[in-house]
Amino acid sequence: MKGPASLDRLIVELQKLPGVGRKTAERLAFHVLKGAPAEVKKLAQALVDVKEKVRLCSLCCSVTENDPCDICADTRRDRSLICVVEEPADVFAIERINEYKGVYHVLMGALSPLDGIGPEDLKLAELQRRVAAGGVREVIVATNPNVEGEATAMYVARVLADAGTLVTRIARGLPMGGDLEYADEVTLSRALDGRLKM
Repeated sequence: MKGPASLDRLIVELQKLPGVGRKTAERLAFHVLKGAPAEVKKLAQALVDVKEKVRLCSLCCSVTENDPCDICADTRRDRSLICVVEEPADVFAIERINEYKGVYHVLMGALSPLDGIGPEDLKLAELQRRVAAGGVREVIVATNPNVEGEATAMYVARVLADAGTLVTRIARGLPMGGDLEYADEVTLSRALDGRLKM
């Protein structure tokens, strides 16, 4: 049975979200339908705001409303220590442990030839420029512990080999095939503490 056109459109749009199938999209759509108009408007406005206000930090390439982002603008952070991650969500994951005091660099992905993602598709040139500008004593590569993350880590180490900067890899406290954003704080903390030279 087909429902009202606007409800069907909402279900179709919700299905485009990662991990949302038809049944979940229907549940979400009916939840929105039952919600108070003011709450639905707040949700709609939040969606519009995130697209209109959030952009990439010109220094670390993470998401922000202010440029530079709050982490890059924080004078208490150690700028000689750069943690390289794949996605902005990884920055949030590491920040949750409240132990890392350096800055970040977000690659906005990982090398994946099968998906057509090569070095030119990542924020590698920006990382090279930051390191070449001087003052960086260590680059911690904290890409995901999967095939793409490992390939990216090796590529980053190779690209920075002549820069005279120590390049380390986070320890194997993270499960192979996992994602940083889903790791617990203790595991992330141990992985950072046990990083290894590459």
